[in-house]
This record gives sequence, C-alpha cells and structure tokens, in this order.
Amino acid sequence: MAAPVPDKINVLWFLPTHGDSRYLGTQEGGRAVDLPYLRQVAQAADSLGYYGVLLPTGRSCEDSWVVASALAPVTERLRFLVAVRPGLQSPTLAARMTATLDRISNGRLLINVVTGGDPVENGGDGIFQSHAERYEVTEEFLGIYRALLRGEVVEHEGKHFRISDGRLLFPPVQTPYPPLYFGGSSDAGSRIAARMVDKYLTWGEPPADVAGKIANIRTLARAEGREVSFGIRLHVIVRETREEAWAEADRLISRLDDDTIASAQSVFARMDSVGQQRMSNLHGGRRDRLEISPDLWAGVGLVRGGAGTALVGDPETVAARIDEYRRLGIDSFILSGYPHLEEAYRFGELVLPRLPLAHATGPRAAISNMGPFGETIAGDHRPLLRTGQS
Repeated sequence: MAAPVPDKINVLWFLPTHGDSRYLGTQEGGRAVDLPYLRQVAQAADSLGYYGVLLPTGRSCEDSWVVASALAPVTERLRFLVAVRPGLQSPTLAARMTATLDRISNGRLLINVVTGGDPVENGGDGIFQSHAERYEVTEEFLGIYRALLRGEVVEHEGKHFRISDGRLLFPPVQTPYPPLYFGGSSDAGSRIAARMVDKYLTWGEPPADVAGKIANIRTLARAEGREVSFGIRLHVIVRETREEAWAEADRLISRLDDDTIASAQSVFARMDSVGQQRMSNLHGGRRDRLEISPDLWAGVGLVRGGAGTALVGDPETVAARIDEYRRLGIDSFILSGYPHLEEAYRFGELVLPRLPLAHATGPRAAISNMGPFGETIAGDHRPLLRTGQS
C-alpha cells in the first residue's frame, strides 16, 4: 500500500513560556516573558495566519493551561496545543479541564499528551515511576480520558487508576474530543501512538530518520485497524539570503561557552527519554558537526532540551525542506525561532505564503485597508507591486 502524502499542511508557532532571547545560553539579550509579551506573540501568530501555537510544559515553564485560558479571549482563530500529564493529573480532572477550555475557546483546543522524560523533574512533581511504568500510566489514563470526553460514564479499576461513576456534565465543543497529539520514540511510546492518539509528533531529525519513524508508526497503527497522522517540531532561521540565515545561526550560539554546553548535555544525559537521546546523538555536544542534514542545523540542541534542530536558509530553501517532510507524510509543522515574536513575522511573511496551507490565512474581512501594502512613499503615494511578487 502506497504511503499517503498530504496535499495540505497546518503550520503552528510556539509560545516561549520558558523564556526568550537573542542569544542561547546567556542572559545577554534575554527578554522578559510576561503576559503582555505572550499576548504579542499569540496575536501575531493569529493575524499572520498560523494554525495554532504550542505551549510547552514542565517546571521550566509557566503553566500552559493558565496561559492558554488568558490568551484564548484575545485571539480569534488561533488554536492552543496544551499538555495533559498522565501521572500528574487524574484523567477525570484532565477531561473536565479539556472540555472547559475547549468551550471557552470555542473549539480551539488541541491536546498534547506528555509522559515526561526527566527523572529529576518527575521526582520534583512526586512521580517516581520507571520509563515503562509511565507509559503504562499513560495508556490507562488515555482509555479513561477519551471515554469521558466521548460522553461515556466510566467505571474502571486498573493497575494505576480506580474510577467510580466518572462522567462529564459539560461536553467539549469538538467531537468526539479535541485532537490528541503525542510524541514518543521508544517502543512503548510507539505502541501507544498506534493505539490511542490522532497525531504522532517527532522532533526534527534528518528526513531519512523521520521516514523510518513514520513507517514504523503506520505499520503499528494499521495492525490496530487505525490510521495516524504526523507532525514535526522544528525551529526555523529564515533570512532573505542563505548567507544571512547561516550568519544568524552562528550568532545565536556566539555567546555559548564550553562549560555551559557541557552542563546542558549532562542534564540531557540523565533523562530516560529516547527522543532526547536521539536529539543529543545528532551533534554529541560538538560545535563542529551541527549541520546534520542539508539546511538542518542542530545548534539549538547544544543547550535546549527537546526540539534541538532548525531549518536554516532563505525562504525558498526553507519552504523546499518543509515540502520534503510533507512528502514523507508530515501534515503538521510546529515551528519556533529566536526571538519568537520577530521570527514569527519573518517566517509568516517570507515562507507561509509559499506553503500549501490547509488553514485560512490573510487579512480578515473586517479590515478595510486591503492594500497596496508598505509604507507610503514620501507621504505622497503608495508603493507599487514588483513584477513576480505575490
């Protein structure tokens, strides 16, 4: 059976609730990430035509549910990809939170199922299960959580949860429930993805590695009588020329010293996340092997956990690399860049118009100034559209 290739894609941006900066690994160029700034990023993403925004989770971040609740009323079309945490939340509480935020946002909620991959952070949250046990919890959690959101009354007695007369009185807007996103590179994570989620996420590995992961999940899902769609999490560094983009990549890590890199890599090494191990293995903490695939740069991963790679280049190059992943089967791209407000505009203006988007973009009908666009020349006349420009 030929692997399906999506005709259209959705592109999401990222809310940097754990901090933002012009330089990685230093306070220089650091930016206060408060509600007004997050509102700016969210409203920029909304007006530029991004499908949604991912809100990260963990003790390094502001709480994603609270932030999404604050930003939903000040955006119009933007969707919010927010994490549920099996083991931290009961499935019934998570279902009520999900249904409420889906209603408050008028059906603009997406759910990211996160098991947690750092034993030290997990211990700080009172979670001391092994990697295998956490995935057991996740699978049992999702069985209950999905049933509740479908409107079922749940009676359950399992290894990790006991539920009596579990039910929702107020259902979500989306049926049967908001789409479930999930990333897990281990065998246990792959099995859960095949059985229980809607969209499988991978971090930005080279295309050949991503193709292998997609093929594996598809095989597992079809054995369960299911189909799963796919998304990828990447950073982007886009400038009008390739030279400018790569200079910006170098500048982003120009304040990093070797001790900071070594400290970050030691934290990643303690994690039991297979996905994080795969990210770290791409560069090995070395500055001299960061372009791991054409136009795919692993410099972010020297000090940032999770997604550690960026597409780097001019708009045509970055659009072509995105299309390469689309042809592998990816239909959702979750992107970010530094600083997040400015890079949202760069990518939104330079690359989004080149992509086959499944979601609506462009100005709203209520906007009266429909162009031409650009600053008035000499206070007298409007700029002309150049030949070949669209």
